[in-house]
Amino acid sequence: MAKYGEGDARWIVQERADGTNVHNWHWAERDCLEWSRSRLTSLLAGLPVLSGEGGLALRTTALDKLDGEAYVNIRKGKVIPGYELSLTLAWEAEATTESGVVKVSGAAEVPYLADENADEDPELRVTVRGDDGPVARRAKDAFLTKGKPLVLEKIREYVAAMAKGGPAKDELDSKKTPTKAAAVEAGGAATAPAPAAEKKEEAPAVKEKKAKAKDKEGFKTIEMTEKFYCRAKDMYEILMDENRWKGFTQSNARISREVGGQFSLFDGSISGVNEELQEGKLIVQKWRFGSWPDGVHSTVRLVFDEPESGVTVISLKQTDVPEEDRYGNSTVVENTERGWRELIFQRIRGVFGFGI
Repeated sequence: MAKYGEGDARWIVQERADGTNVHNWHWAERDCLEWSRSRLTSLLAGLPVLSGEGGLALRTTALDKLDGEAYVNIRKGKVIPGYELSLTLAWEAEATTESGVVKVSGAAEVPYLADENADEDPELRVTVRGDDGPVARRAKDAFLTKGKPLVLEKIREYVAAMAKGGPAKDELDSKKTPTKAAAVEAGGAATAPAPAAEKKEEAPAVKEKKAKAKDKEGFKTIEMTEKFYCRAKDMYEILMDENRWKGFTQSNARISREVGGQFSLFDGSISGVNEELQEGKLIVQKWRFGSWPDGVHSTVRLVFDEPESGVTVISLKQTDVPEEDRYGNSTVVENTERGWRELIFQRIRGVFGFGI
């Protein structure tokens, strides 16, 4: 839980010029850790370094350890990778000496591989396992001289793959393909104006309906019903009282109780205006996130019903919710709905004891 006054990170959308998805509000992360383990294993395991030159054979054997996190986010074709990893690669060497073949093993460790340093080669530490004799030191020096550049080259391949979307690259490419096909189809339609003109003459009413529907493209409606074990007036007070709001969200809030008055929730992430208020019965508000396109407001309508004493049913309807924010993030609707359920209604049940 966030500290008092800091707010819940999942509902705080910070403004950033680069449109980065702050606190993962606008899209779900695509986990890439297991994909990274598989990709790095294929890149690094069994990598030949020396094949007998100078009586020394040296190769990597396995990716012994991979810890950390790796994910990618994609919005409107733009890939945003994120990873912080540490990895350990095992290697082995065989040296031909006067007394016979001597085997040595060791490890190459990358303690920190992160997206923030994607344009730089990471640190690589080489160690020998067991006795650090002359052959072991020779193998270690050979790995630093010949093996390190090869390992770093393969790591750069992994970094480049993450930059292209990692395991989501195929998904990203598949989304681009229909766009090109649609463009071809549109071009074909443009070369045949007669059928298009014919449609206009035959169905003007249909055209008008399509035009009206087009005005609403890109917007959705959220509807849900929630039940609480309390009086309707108690729920109304909680939602309209900024001190109670601060308590159950652990974030700053400013709420006017007057029609036409403004409100600001979750440290300013949400703002709007009260349009209609009926104590214990109805709340209607113009409501928006700061990350939505300028001028876009949804309408929130909360109807309070008390079918029996001590039981309140809230019917929520939120219309004109944009499918995308100003940065092109396309999970606004689902995350807004999740926010109502998890960060408002469930929090109220838990904090005020109105049932689970």
